Amino acid sequence: MTDTLVTDRIEANLTRLRLPRIREILDQIIQSAEQKKQSYLSFLDDLLEEEVAQKEQRRIETALKISGLPFIKGIDEFDFTFQPKLDRQRVMSLFDLTFIRQKGNVIFLGPPGVGKTHLAVSLALKACQAGLSIYFTTMPDLIIKLKKDHEAGRPGKGRSYYKSSLVIVDEVGYTPVTREECNLFFQFIANRYEKASTVITSNKAFSDWAELLQDPIIVTAILDRLLHHSAVINIKGNSYRLKGKAMNSVQ
Repeated sequence: MTDTLVTDRIEANLTRLRLPRIREILDQIIQSAEQKKQSYLSFLDDLLEEEVAQKEQRRIETALKISGLPFIKGIDEFDFTFQPKLDRQRVMSLFDLTFIRQKGNVIFLGPPGVGKTHLAVSLALKACQAGLSIYFTTMPDLIIKLKKDHEAGRPGKGRSYYKSSLVIVDEVGYTPVTREECNLFFQFIANRYEKASTVITSNKAFSDWAELLQDPIIVTAILDRLLHHSAVINIKGNSYRLKGKAMNSVQ
C-alpha cells in the first residue's frame, strides 16, 4: 500500500474517531518526529497530548459559556493592593479548591464594588479548569427560577443550580424577598447542604438577613447550614467602580 493510500486511510479513521486536532497537525508532528528521531511511543504521546489539550480547551469554553458567569476574570487580575485590609493568604488558600472537595461554602461579605463578585467568578473559573461543574446566578434570578419550579410542581433537583459542584449566588441582600421566597431559598440551601458547594456574595451583615429575608426562623436555618462548613471573607474597603471616578476628579 502506498504512503498516499495509508495517509488517506489514517485521515479517514481520524475523522471517524472524531480526532480533528491529530488530523490537523499529523504532518507537522511526523516531520518533527523524523527530525528529532523520536521513538514511536514519544510520537504517539505528542499526538495524544495535542488532541487532549484541544478537547479540554473546548470543554472549558463550553462550560463557561453555559455557566452564566457575567465575565471571565482570574484571581491574577484581582488588585489586592487596592484592598490592603483583605487577608490575601486566606483568599488564595481557597483556590486549592479543598472546600469543594469537602462540600463546604464560601461567603463574601462587603459593600458594593469591593470585588466580591470578582473573587467568586475567579473561584468558579478555577473550578471549571479543574473539571468541576459550575453555575452562576444572582439572587433575584435564582428566586425566579425556584418559583417557576415550585409553581410547575417540579423539585428542580436536576437543574444546574442544584446539581453543579459549585454554585455562585450573587447579590444576596440587594433586594428583599417574601416569606414564600425565603422558604424556597432555604430549600435550595438545604438541598445542597453537605452535598455540594455554594458561594454567596452579600452586601449585608448576617445580622441584617432576618429583616431582609422576612422570616427570622428560616433565616436562622439558612445560616445554620451555610455557615456549618464555610469560609467567611469580610471585605472592608473602597469601591473599585468609584476608583476611576475619584482619580478623574483629582485630575
